[in-house]
Amino acid sequence: MEQTPRSLIIPEAQAGERLDKVLAQLFPEYSRSCLQNWLKHGYITLNGAYCPAKFRIQGGETLSLEIPDEEPPADILAEDIPLQVIFEDSGLIIINKPAGMVVHPAAGNPSGTLQNALLYHYPELAAVPRAGIVHRLDKLTSGLLVIARNLQAHKSLVDQLQDRSVGRSYYAIAQGVFVAGGTINEPVGRHPVDRKRMAVSRNGREAITHYRVAEKFRHYTALHIKLETGRTHQIRVHMAHIKKPLVGDPEYGGRLRLPAACSDALKTQLQSFRRQALHAAKLELLHPQTAEPLHWEAEMPADMRQLLDVLREDSNEAVE
Repeated sequence: MEQTPRSLIIPEAQAGERLDKVLAQLFPEYSRSCLQNWLKHGYITLNGAYCPAKFRIQGGETLSLEIPDEEPPADILAEDIPLQVIFEDSGLIIINKPAGMVVHPAAGNPSGTLQNALLYHYPELAAVPRAGIVHRLDKLTSGLLVIARNLQAHKSLVDQLQDRSVGRSYYAIAQGVFVAGGTINEPVGRHPVDRKRMAVSRNGREAITHYRVAEKFRHYTALHIKLETGRTHQIRVHMAHIKKPLVGDPEYGGRLRLPAACSDALKTQLQSFRRQALHAAKLELLHPQTAEPLHWEAEMPADMRQLLDVLREDSNEAVE
């Protein structure tokens, strides 16, 4: 199902009515059970925050509906899956997600996800929409995610994400050599043909990606990337749009093309690198309870470090 955010102002005439009744009136094209399931899992918010079905409307609230790509399971089971916890307190949990872990359960991945793991290690998260997950990373992207531990923290983090005050920085390895850093300001929306992919589209939502060169190699470039917006697959789509897709990207990178005269070691490494070379390395935000500025960093995973080592060796051999 296409993820199409919709927002509207609830009419003053509906003041005093229950939220679930108002949803049924405003979105008659969806069943009551479907709307209740979306509400339960945090896809429907009032003024950016979760509200229960029995909440009484005051009128004038901003109601947002984000239709999920796939119908969320009715019940998400807690599973004993190891987590790398970078930080935790009464309001926040910071996770370093490995590449290969899906964030939310869906039809193709009903179990083994980050949300399943969170519900096992932190059972209280069952009372928070999506078990406190307020943003996500693609399955094959590694790095930092913030989890809201209660409803107050959830609202604060959603607000910070909406006003773009959360700092999210990535380390990536792209195909091609960049002359300098820059900014990509191109709207991103659903691909017109393949609805499981995203693309630069006139009808898409605003998407802004800043990048600067971290290290240059013979045929590749390591980048520091900072997001101003957070659209689905944004970095991957933007890099492919400028004809410099991420190394190993299975959806946007195209067929593997080995550079001319590359070393045997680099050839082997590129052929075995089966995910996009993208790591969420830094996260900055204000603590939802104290407003204290906080900052975390996650070390680059071993597969990307190994790829960088081989790229350096290949470049050095070419110079000698």
